[in-house]
Amino acid sequence: MKKVKVGILLGFVAGIIDVIPMILQKLTWDANISALSMWVIAGLLISTIDWRINSIVKGILISFLVLVPSAILIAWKEPISLIPIATMTIILGGLLGYSIGKINNL
Repeated sequence: MKKVKVGILLGFVAGIIDVIPMILQKLTWDANISALSMWVIAGLLISTIDWRINSIVKGILISFLVLVPSAILIAWKEPISLIPIATMTIILGGLLGYSIGKINNL
């Protein structure tokens, strides 16, 4: 149960970090809520899936897997916007994987 709580909490923190620039850009609330929920789900999955790989790589892979459905919709209308989204996913996914790995191994 501790893993689940850690994953959801740190996923929420990553989501807030991701949504702050989106709010400053005045993006729609559905986009903000979508991004926040993606990170909460990614945090939950990163903390509970037991892959025997580096925690940073695991965080990035799972974050991109969770992003794929939204990325298809985004790329359909605005493919260039995937560049900052992918950049944030690499950074936040790696940090989320690292943080969850460190806290869950205490």
